[in-house]
Amino acid sequence: MKARIVVTLKTGVLDPQGKAIEAALKSFGIESIEGVRQGKVFDIEVAATDLAGAEATLKTACEKLLANTVVENYAIEIA
Repeated sequence: MKARIVVTLKTGVLDPQGKAIEAALKSFGIESIEGVRQGKVFDIEVAATDLAGAEATLKTACEKLLANTVVENYAIEIA
């Protein structure tokens, strides 16, 4: 099974990289940008026979390595 995991900072957590990207876009003349939040995307292939097993494996991967759950949220999409 193929899956995509999107990791984003929780609301209220400062995002200096997002601010730097926003400033860079404005320096290129793209003035209509009002805010940027930076995140991560992981495309993963899972050897699982059922959806529940794949979700459990991916949730474990997120909580142990892919996301810092103190300051980040994650969403799992399985195709």
